[in-house]
Amino acid sequence: MRKKLKITEGIFPMPVLMVATYNDDGSVNVMNAAWGTMQERDTVALNLTESHKTVKNIKARGAFTVSIADAAHVTEADYFGVASGNKVADKLKQAGLTAGKAETVDAPVINEFPLCLECEFIEYQKNEYGCGVIGKVVNVTADERVMPDGKLDMSLVSAIAFDPYTHGYYRVAERVGEAFQDGLKLK
Repeated sequence: MRKKLKITEGIFPMPVLMVATYNDDGSVNVMNAAWGTMQERDTVALNLTESHKTVKNIKARGAFTVSIADAAHVTEADYFGVASGNKVADKLKQAGLTAGKAETVDAPVINEFPLCLECEFIEYQKNEYGCGVIGKVVNVTADERVMPDGKLDMSLVSAIAFDPYTHGYYRVAERVGEAFQDGLKLK
């Protein structure tokens, strides 16, 4: 038997994405964006309103980075979502994290997050179905600690996901199958 739930952002898991930009003064701004996805293989779509400091920075600089939040930094990731860049001048410092410059775009890479997509700003969309930033992924980097044998190991990334029903964060770590292989057993 199925039970009815209230309508919410009902897709689980939702990625916990750290969107980083430079402020006008060159300091780092980071926000937690739970509503984001890959629109195509090299295109990111983030559902962000224009009132976010991050959106203003993206438009001004033409670039941003998207890091995958990890379980080791769940407190910091949540802080980046509850503290506004419009009110807190240096959220990165307050969180005790560090950043370096991205290799290919005018945006920061948060050193402590293991996986980062460097993005060029394409456009801001706003219509009756939502709003958001569209970016082209031009570079992807990973910390060597999640790359034993030179290959990315997602279990070591220890990504977290957001549960919109209970407002919890969950670790996404265990591999349970082989994409494009397991289903072939049913053919």
